[in-house]
Amino acid sequence: MYARATGLVLGFAADRLWGDPARHHPVAGFGQLASALEQRIYLDDRARGAAFTGALVGGSAAIAAIVQQRAHHPLARTLLTAVTAWAVLGGRSLGREASAVHALLATEDLPAARQRLTHLVGRRTSDLDVAEVSRATVESVAENTSDAVVAPLLAGTVAGVPGLVVYRAANTLDAMVGHRSARYEQFGWASARLDDLLNLAPSRLSATLAAMTAPRVGGSPSDALRIWRRDAARHPSPNAGPVEASFAGALGVRLGGTNIYGNQVENRAEMGDGDVTPHDIARAVQLGDAVSWGSLAVSVAWCLRPRPRLRRRR
Repeated sequence: MYARATGLVLGFAADRLWGDPARHHPVAGFGQLASALEQRIYLDDRARGAAFTGALVGGSAAIAAIVQQRAHHPLARTLLTAVTAWAVLGGRSLGREASAVHALLATEDLPAARQRLTHLVGRRTSDLDVAEVSRATVESVAENTSDAVVAPLLAGTVAGVPGLVVYRAANTLDAMVGHRSARYEQFGWASARLDDLLNLAPSRLSATLAAMTAPRVGGSPSDALRIWRRDAARHPSPNAGPVEASFAGALGVRLGGTNIYGNQVENRAEMGDGDVTPHDIARAVQLGDAVSWGSLAVSVAWCLRPRPRLRRRR
């Protein structure tokens, strides 16, 4: 567990320093493999989709478990955990993209800000005004702080390298096939439900940490908790709801509203109070960083917690 804790810290530091690997990213390779398998076995059927998810996630877990088992020396396990954590964490890239949108809005280059926003969200951005671009960016920072930092750290804490790999595989499949559409309504059901299950605890930890660190961005923990209790259940996602509501309360802004995905219009309930401005993007990034560091502290504390020694029988 000391090797695991040290590896998570080193992987977190690598992500903060360098961001995602520039070339030969393993997550991109996994995505290519998933696309190739989908083309071969796709059928508009839940059972076929469950087999697709099980094969990819289960296969990734088995490979990771074998590699971890063969890393006998503590230093080898530390380095393996660090490299894997660096590959699956995405906090630096998230903050960089959100800050880029903020910078473009600061120069009043709205068309460029709309285009850059497509790196963060799947909704249509071509007709968003400044307030809507700001709202979309803050929502992405909130949700992805949980998905790209807190959740993989917790998975690595509980299950080491296999946990890191399984979480990122499931989260990648959810992004690829887990969304509602005519093609993936049935085939992507298993991927979406698995991702929901794996994010139940991390999303609530993220919301709690956002409330605890609200004073860092001039917010109130009580306001964050109040908006979480009041508005989270209105969100269609059981995991994005608590995180976005807590961020909204901590920042003193209102998230939610009408989003357009392709030809589909979603009218989501609003969470929080107060208009979103470009300045709130910088505050959201700062809050996301505080939540990320808090989750690392939780992970290390869990790994290094004292464990009772079992008395040996005679």
